[in-house]
Amino acid sequence: MGPERISASPWMMLPFGVLLAAIALAPTCCPAWWSRHYAKAAYGLGAMALVYYLVGLHAWGPVLHIAHEYVSFIVLIGSLFVVSGGIHITVKGEATPRVNVLFLLVGALLSNLLGTTGASMLLIRPWLRMNQYRVTAHHVVFFIFIVSNVGGCLTPLGDPPLLLGYLEGVPFWWVAQHCWQMWAVALGFLLALFYVIDAFNYHRAPTEVRARLAAAGEQWRFGGMWNLVYLLGILAAVFINHPALLREGLMAALAAASYFSTRPQIHEANHFHFQPLTEVAVLFAGIFATLLPVLDWLQNHASSLVNPSPGVFYWASGLLSSFLDSAPAYLGLLNVAFGRFTDPQAVSKVHDILQNHGQAGVIGSGSDAIGQAIAALQKYDPSVLATGHVTANQIQVAFLLSNGALSQYVVAISLGAVLFGALTYLGNGPNLMVKAIADHQKVRTPGFLAFIFRYALPCLAPVLVLVWWLFFRT
Repeated sequence: MGPERISASPWMMLPFGVLLAAIALAPTCCPAWWSRHYAKAAYGLGAMALVYYLVGLHAWGPVLHIAHEYVSFIVLIGSLFVVSGGIHITVKGEATPRVNVLFLLVGALLSNLLGTTGASMLLIRPWLRMNQYRVTAHHVVFFIFIVSNVGGCLTPLGDPPLLLGYLEGVPFWWVAQHCWQMWAVALGFLLALFYVIDAFNYHRAPTEVRARLAAAGEQWRFGGMWNLVYLLGILAAVFINHPALLREGLMAALAAASYFSTRPQIHEANHFHFQPLTEVAVLFAGIFATLLPVLDWLQNHASSLVNPSPGVFYWASGLLSSFLDSAPAYLGLLNVAFGRFTDPQAVSKVHDILQNHGQAGVIGSGSDAIGQAIAALQKYDPSVLATGHVTANQIQVAFLLSNGALSQYVVAISLGAVLFGALTYLGNGPNLMVKAIADHQKVRTPGFLAFIFRYALPCLAPVLVLVWWLFFRT
């Protein structure tokens, strides 16, 4: 957010807490009021933080930085949502446990291309149609576990917190290179557990139901496949960093082209509408704005932590993601890592070297931490380095990634934010979207507490502990 650090009043973190409490409690305590006034709550609380920064602190830099991150975040999420809504999948009428496991595996892989939001919106309706003769709560819950969260752990396209990490300077393929083993363990465990539960459910089904499942049904059919061209265009646009907002403009244009070129019958078959995206955009506008003083406080006070291990960051990132949403939790813990493990003076020195000398500053930079950080910038993002316009956050990320031990903290934060996102309905945006679609189709889904105590803790928590035990215990 710029070389300088802002000292915001701790009281200004209150709007963030109020907004998150409202998101968690209001839909249950006063759903009618919340559905009518959630936008007023998000915008009002966000405006308090923005006015404080712009008028009280005259700090335009942090506001412009967080605004750019929000635009990039919501344009990518929205464009994937729109394009996926233009693809309709008609499934074959068979849903044996093996077929279901294969479907979830494919969904997990697609989450890394379409995003967990896009893949969830594309696949949840075919998933429910496949299992219509014996659909139960565990079908919805494991879909949330695997497709809406854990699956999208390998690319910035997969999950919102990883996208924010990419915007902060984490290279596109870095997470996949360093997290694939943890991803494979978590995904394999959940798929195996689902198979056991689903096989038990399948064999308990009445004979006539199993006969229907075994009978030949509709063949697999795909409508709106030309939208894959728009999808490839959006994926290519992710790699465009300059000039500013060109990436977002291209994504928005491709999404608009997809929407207007898709036949209305496909949108109707998918029950496509903009309400889920609108709600996410409004709520995250408030979250990003109120997050400003929280990020500054975390970074300014991180040095008081006494030698926290990557495991501590894994659990902290995960537990915050479970109840505060994974995207702000990721940013918060990343800023803690910045404050704890990077030196502001060294960051400023790198910034000055690059501003004054550009890529020439790499030559003769030596093997010290500053030289290693500049070398990391040259390795991971030479196009940005060539311009000389490198942000302080990108430099701080380079300091972390250039050190083998410190890079483990980025791994821990990334995994915690993604894997724990399925621990509650609040952990990731697609969770509530999937629940809403299932409820609309008369599928019985667990409530907020039942989701946690009947499914997340018995089924997902062992996976989280296993990943910690294998990779972060020491």
